[in-house]
Amino acid sequence: MDKSEILERAKAYIAAEQDERFKKEVEDLIAKEDYKELEDRFYQTLEFGTGGLRGIMGGGTNRMNTLEINLATQGLANYVLKAFPKEAKDGTLSAVVAYDSRLNSDVFAEATALIFAANGIKAYLFSSLRPTPELSFAIRTLGAKTGVVVTASHNPRMYNGYKAYWDNGAQVIEPHDVGIIEEVNKVKEVKTMTRVEAISTGKLVVIDKEIDEKYWEMCKAQLFRPELIKAKAKDVRIVYTPLHGTGAMHVEKVLGDLGLNIITVPEQRLPDGNFPTVEKPNPEEKPALKLAVELAKKENADGLMATDPDADRFGTAFPDKDGNWVLLSGNQMGALLIDYILRTRTELGKMPKNPAIIRSIVTSPFGDYICKKYNVTMKDCLTGFKWIAAIEDDFEKDGSFNYVFGLEESYGYKVEKEVMDKDGVSAAAMCAEMILYWRSEGKSLLEHLDDMYKEFGYFEDRAISQNFPGASGGETMKAMMASMRKNPPATLGGEKVTRVRDLMNDPDLPKSNVLQFYLESGTIVSARPSGTEPKIKFYINSMVPAGNGTDAWFAEAKEKAAKLCDGISSDIQKIIDEASK
Repeated sequence: MDKSEILERAKAYIAAEQDERFKKEVEDLIAKEDYKELEDRFYQTLEFGTGGLRGIMGGGTNRMNTLEINLATQGLANYVLKAFPKEAKDGTLSAVVAYDSRLNSDVFAEATALIFAANGIKAYLFSSLRPTPELSFAIRTLGAKTGVVVTASHNPRMYNGYKAYWDNGAQVIEPHDVGIIEEVNKVKEVKTMTRVEAISTGKLVVIDKEIDEKYWEMCKAQLFRPELIKAKAKDVRIVYTPLHGTGAMHVEKVLGDLGLNIITVPEQRLPDGNFPTVEKPNPEEKPALKLAVELAKKENADGLMATDPDADRFGTAFPDKDGNWVLLSGNQMGALLIDYILRTRTELGKMPKNPAIIRSIVTSPFGDYICKKYNVTMKDCLTGFKWIAAIEDDFEKDGSFNYVFGLEESYGYKVEKEVMDKDGVSAAAMCAEMILYWRSEGKSLLEHLDDMYKEFGYFEDRAISQNFPGASGGETMKAMMASMRKNPPATLGGEKVTRVRDLMNDPDLPKSNVLQFYLESGTIVSARPSGTEPKIKFYINSMVPAGNGTDAWFAEAKEKAAKLCDGISSDIQKIIDEASK
């Protein structure tokens, strides 16, 4: 892109942007003649994808800013008005808007709500920051037809995002996602109004405790053993961190009502979009939990819990027998929850007819083996909780199965039906009950996890991410995926690839740019470009079949899995290095 084209796009943006902060950023870059930075901000327009928007905040078409939020919301409003003509005509259309602790989230959320209001769609706006799962819950509770949450989940501090939801409380999927994108791309004019006007006309309604209280009760209602909790809750000490996000208000309330001793990391309790104590507010990563682990050791805690900024992801750590704190992976906690939920439903006679669990395709098959034990169906789906919600919707419509639980490896769990997205708050409550249950059985969660490995086989999982930023990054990822489709690896980690599953041509699932390589041992390696960031991820789900269940077998299985994962990781790195040349 030459300088004249960059300047033309930059000046057009300045003319359109109403937010003086973002406008001035671009004006300053032009004055400094910083064409490298200008090119990065204008070489493309931040696309409204199938899940909404996500990007670095700042002025420019390739950034998250008020202009991009306005265009996205006007397009969404246009689509909603067409999708629900009866409600549009009689004036009963409504939308819910929530936001997390990130910088500009409150500004973006109010802009979103006022655009809905100006288009005749009643907007319910939370009075302050709230978790993503509560947004989903509110849509269903209020009977809204759409909703938006302003969040970039667990991304670094410079990011923000915009997720669009449909009337079932789930993120939009086909055909609505494509239809909304078409409307966004056609927007020429954005309608808005002032906050005062919107409130005075009844088109903007501020909500808070009337939804909060119902949400808290719903989370607690998912639990199975109230007597156990009442008797044993005070025996357990849990350190918790919301990582400067939305979780403290809800996790402290729900777990506190259960009688648990909750000790929140003071430095990370208050919302702060600068995330001053962490590089990434991601409970999947050990550095983010450093302060929590230190406090847990000091308090001699029984467990550690963490939620990301919008409290939809849930991470945990527990002390082993030597006092070392072990961070559980999303797959490990998922397997523990599957085992506990199915075991408990069976013991208490609460297993529904035709029960089913749903997991994403890159989630460990560990849970599949547990499901077989309890005669429960495991369904797989594309990555993203919107696909788990879509299958659950199908269950409700055709009566084929009864939803029991949903999970994905990236610390996402859904124990309830009332929320159609992953929920870190309800997961925290269920995990707390599970800790108490296994303590009453004389075991820790880590000890029970080892028992599960001995029964079902040993599973080890790894993920490798590679960023490809800039104008050429997308093309590099496309070329890498095309190369693997045309010439898939014959071996990975020294094991023969026995099958290649291409999700662009899979009869059982919607098209997706994902490749899966099945190895002789039952190990699965998946390659998936991110839909929200300029990176590609490789997932390794290794498996060593169950042996005689002895400690010797267990040690040998762990060594074998680690060696296989090391070999696969090395081969993947070679593929990445070759593509990056």
